[in-house]
Amino acid sequence: METTCVIAGGGPAGAMLALLLARAGVDVTLLEKHADFLRDFRGDTIHPSTLQILDEIGLGEAFHRLPHRKAHTLSMRTDDGEVPIADLRRLPGKYQYIAFVPQWDFLDLLTREASAYPNFHLLMNAKVVDLVRHDGAVRGVRYRDERGEEHEIRAVLTVAADGRHSDVRRAAGLAPKRFGAPMDVVWFRLPRAEGDPEQPFLRASAGRLMVAINRETYWQLAYIIPKGGFAALEAKGVGELRREVGRLLPFLGGRTGELHGFDQTGVLSVEVNRLTRWHLPGLLLIGDAAHAMSPVFGVGINLAVADAVAAANVVGPALLRGRVPAAVLARVQRRRKVPTIVVQTAQRVVQDRLIRPALAGPVGRIPALTRVPAVRSLVPRFIGLGVLPEHVRLPLREKRSQQMDRTGPAQDRVQ
Repeated sequence: METTCVIAGGGPAGAMLALLLARAGVDVTLLEKHADFLRDFRGDTIHPSTLQILDEIGLGEAFHRLPHRKAHTLSMRTDDGEVPIADLRRLPGKYQYIAFVPQWDFLDLLTREASAYPNFHLLMNAKVVDLVRHDGAVRGVRYRDERGEEHEIRAVLTVAADGRHSDVRRAAGLAPKRFGAPMDVVWFRLPRAEGDPEQPFLRASAGRLMVAINRETYWQLAYIIPKGGFAALEAKGVGELRREVGRLLPFLGGRTGELHGFDQTGVLSVEVNRLTRWHLPGLLLIGDAAHAMSPVFGVGINLAVADAVAAANVVGPALLRGRVPAAVLARVQRRRKVPTIVVQTAQRVVQDRLIRPALAGPVGRIPALTRVPAVRSLVPRFIGLGVLPEHVRLPLREKRSQQMDRTGPAQDRVQ
């Protein structure tokens, strides 16, 4: 099989890049190693920067028809009271909130829209096992399907958007620089009830941290534990986790019995890392494949989407000409390196100055920095709009099929 651009990884970066290239008339093939996008305990925070991008490609209304919840403010609850973190209502522009949407709905929306373009191809159950090389350059991938059979796709450009455990990155022999993290995250869910809090929040108390995200019918909970501490937690039994929930979130105390065992949890091994070089001849890495982000600030999806937009703007015209010089790929890294470094630096400061001490003992009184005018203005911008926000510049060229609608799984309509 031959295509102009093959993208490994159907997450936010890969799906957005595939859609933008398909709209521009580039023949693009997206590989996703799973059978669907239905995997729980993924990030689901869509920030104003990404909402603006969705507007720019005509998907703003379709996105807001998805089940979602808006958060206009972010706060931390301590034993001394509530500490404001950010008031997004201070942001300029149309979107002054974070939208919480299950990531699988977001990915379905992007791939469903992309499937309306005849030059877009989606292959599910396609796990990359190696790269195709020719004359010192990457010229595609080899992948294994659900039957275990291997296939080859040749392409002008190969893009790795397959996450922090990237198969493509490993096949290319690239290794990121690791900066460490003091914590891991145990994800699980408990039912919501009438009268529960509405907005998401961080709860901090006496060496314990928990994030609570309102998903309408249930709470998605993130219990933050010391790095490598899941085995110790598991050894204490699920009863200990139930007691921790009851201590931190008393309003959920009567529902902790719904958590029957650790098989109902997922564990995120938090890592902050970054490649020194995001590209090789014929190969570009974006999203978590190029830089794994901490869950601090919840910006991972939005950084990945911004990478995709920047990549489409830069490499799209070259792909339409059928050739992508190394200098073009280097431009993508130069564009996205600064935002990545700034965000990762801020995440590491929060990890070291707040999370590490909080996991070690009682949380001291946290100053209300949001009372400082500069902080009150900059924090919402940093979280909501990001550093060097991206906008879609690659023109729409390919005609969208009038027979395609925006309902139903994308893979049902893509061969």
